[in-house]
Amino acid sequence: MMQRIIEITEDGSHTLCVPELNERYHSSHGAIRESRHIYLEAGLHHCVKPEVNLLEIGFGTGLNAFLTLLDAERSEKTVTYTTLERYPVSLAEAEKLNYCKLLDPSREGSFLQLHTSAWGEWVEITPFFRMKKLAADAGRLEDFRPETLFDVIYYDAFAPGKQPRLWTEEIFCRLYALSSPGATLTTYCAKGAVRRMFQSAGFRVERLPGPPGKREILRAVKLM
Repeated sequence: MMQRIIEITEDGSHTLCVPELNERYHSSHGAIRESRHIYLEAGLHHCVKPEVNLLEIGFGTGLNAFLTLLDAERSEKTVTYTTLERYPVSLAEAEKLNYCKLLDPSREGSFLQLHTSAWGEWVEITPFFRMKKLAADAGRLEDFRPETLFDVIYYDAFAPGKQPRLWTEEIFCRLYALSSPGATLTTYCAKGAVRRMFQSAGFRVERLPGPPGKREILRAVKLM
């Protein structure tokens, strides 16, 4: 298990840093701001279905899931959330993160339940949000056999330079096969090579303005 340390980003929210990889789980310019911009505003909000099947690659700190849970309650949109994570954050680490304090102190129980819920089982966190966490290697998506196709995909793996095997055309083709018609995938990585691999996999790809500190992000859509 790699060492992880907590850092404060520019919007006051925490991220985790892995010194061994010189990599952070979120942008130093603002963890909450980045997650909202890339995954909710560009991804989840692009889906008009009242019931959304969502796949997240990289559960990490649980920030994307927590923001999605809160958003689902506000919009009364039902989200079925599947997430893959090979190196889970411990409960002790999760308890130190300040997302609840900044977003909604009354929802600390829901945030911690994201981390304490059983792996490999469907768990209803709220009437609008149920989740299944899989302790799985995203580099082996050929072994992933979900129960349904996905309407939204958060692709939040570590950067291509740190985990290149998670940024291959083979994986993107598998994600295309796992996507429903009209599905939306968003990621912070806007490298030209990554954009071309998404296109080769069959997605229509858009470059969108990024959050503070990042010029562009990618949104990939499976055409109807």
